[in-house]
Amino acid sequence: MKTAYIFPGQGAQFVGMGKDLYESNEESKALFEQANEILGFRITDLMFAGTEEDLKQTNVTQPAIFLHSVILAKALGDKFQPDMVAGHSLGEFSALVAAGALSFEDGLRLVAKRANAMQKATELEPGAMAAILGLDDVIVEEVCAQVEDIVVPANYNCPGQLVISGSVSGVDTACEKLLEAGAKRALKLNVGGAFHSPLMEAAKQELQNAIIDTEIKIPVCAIYQNYDALPYQDPVAIKENLIAQLTGAVRWTQTVETMLADGAESFVEVGPGTVLQGLVKKVNRQIPTSSASIAE
Repeated sequence: MKTAYIFPGQGAQFVGMGKDLYESNEESKALFEQANEILGFRITDLMFAGTEEDLKQTNVTQPAIFLHSVILAKALGDKFQPDMVAGHSLGEFSALVAAGALSFEDGLRLVAKRANAMQKATELEPGAMAAILGLDDVIVEEVCAQVEDIVVPANYNCPGQLVISGSVSGVDTACEKLLEAGAKRALKLNVGGAFHSPLMEAAKQELQNAIIDTEIKIPVCAIYQNYDALPYQDPVAIKENLIAQLTGAVRWTQTVETMLADGAESFVEVGPGTVLQGLVKKVNRQIPTSSASIAE
């Protein structure tokens, strides 16, 4: 049985996340406390007892989801035996730490830098994102290409669900055209920036050197990366794909399809929420999915 472990991205956060891990064993608690020191603020207070508004801040959301996922993977101990891993956007960093390619400390520092760089890029160039439901990817790609303002496919989440990203006017125009082209819905997302679009170029430049300077080892199994949905174990290629990810699309549909083609027989989601399991089911309804749990 080949098991694929998948790690969620932004949007999976909830108040109380990770509290059970903190209270369940000393090793998990120590990692959370180490994270508080590295970040310079008590992120555990916000995760366990903050408000939804607190958790929505990019510089809190991204490290919080990363910590929940990575500490859960470590708490699984010998039960964590991945044949392949992948993460959705931010989740790619969690996957790399869980698979032994990145140290916990380096992973957290990179995630914090990434979150701050994305926040800054958002303030520099405000943008928008919208989920387009019920249209073929090809039609969404064609319509985006016809819009004069910046708008690109950003998240290929599952068949019939593609998130677009770009300038506010670009996304608004594309939404109108896509509804005319037959989309069931075009939902503007509650985000401040145009993630995974050319408007993240400033963040990419800022993060590039940090990624290059960070040691990445060969992971224990292949990581299927967002940028092109292909499996990698070469540290140089992994770094290049992490850098390209900020302005490139998250090819999640294609990632799941490639993992299935490579023999994945079940998917285990590691971290908050069950969003990714739902997306896997949209690609293949028959495939077993579950949430990682420390409970026996």
